Amino acid sequence: MAANAMKIALPLLLGGAILWWMYRDFDFGQVWDVLTGEMTWSWMLLSMPFGLLAQLMRGWRWRQTLDPLGEHPRTGTCVHAVLLSYAASLVIPRIGEFMRCGVLKRYDGTSFSKALGTVVTERAVDSLLVMGVTGLTLLWQMTMFGTFFEKTGTSMDSLLGRFSETGWWVTAICALAALLLLAWLLKSLTIYNKVKATLGGLWQGVLSLKDVKNKWKFVAFTLGIWLSYFLHYYLTFFCFPFTEHLGLSCALVTFIVGSIAVIVPTPNGAGPWHFAVKTMLILYGVQDEQALYFVLIVHTLQTGLVVLLGIYAWIALELRGKSLPVEK
Repeated sequence: MAANAMKIALPLLLGGAILWWMYRDFDFGQVWDVLTGEMTWSWMLLSMPFGLLAQLMRGWRWRQTLDPLGEHPRTGTCVHAVLLSYAASLVIPRIGEFMRCGVLKRYDGTSFSKALGTVVTERAVDSLLVMGVTGLTLLWQMTMFGTFFEKTGTSMDSLLGRFSETGWWVTAICALAALLLLAWLLKSLTIYNKVKATLGGLWQGVLSLKDVKNKWKFVAFTLGIWLSYFLHYYLTFFCFPFTEHLGLSCALVTFIVGSIAVIVPTPNGAGPWHFAVKTMLILYGVQDEQALYFVLIVHTLQTGLVVLLGIYAWIALELRGKSLPVEK
């Protein structure tokens, strides 16, 4: 019981501590003025469907990877499980991956271990894609960074000097938390793999990718997921007068940095995401206070979408009920 409580409390405390440090001297009263006077809501509303689309395609792709294993859950159940998993991870980071497998087990009788194996495969594919895009972005932006330093007379020493001592501490704590999460996952996986049947199901799930029908469809879903995530984020730049001019390159760099930051186990990346994106926006010339407005408003509204979709998915699953067993 105590261990479970710690798993919930520590991520909340970590994210809360980072947010407190970032916003300790912040005037929250000004946020309302930004929301009502400066923000262009049409762009924010336009960005929201892409957040939904990313999760829909994740559900469709997951359904595709389960077919080769002889598991045929309803497409709607896969989608609702994904929607619910993201909302659950707001309470306990990373629990959503296990929850969505449990949802398929409960409502459609899908093997939990096989479903988890396909989730492992999905994450591996997504990680490779993010790493590839990160490498290309670094190469693409290398010249831009050189020009930026030349025009502004900024050296790497002065750039690093912009980090306060507390900033370095926050970075170190985030890195440590990521390492502890990795250690915990490896330990959990070691215990999990002691069960032979589970190990077999996981392995089948991991290998399911080679037997997926219409691999181009799988590739299209994967690219579509991340393109949707990016548009979900990029379109919010046009909501604010202090970010609308920054362009595609800044959006891509901050998107990647934010995607890496959410590895730190906090609810929806709260804290680490704010810190990483805010820091990069400042390097692109956004004022400190304006960067704080951006990350606070964007993250809060996008998290609200995750909550609403999770509530909808829970209601939809309960209304649809379990699938009837197929007679053989």
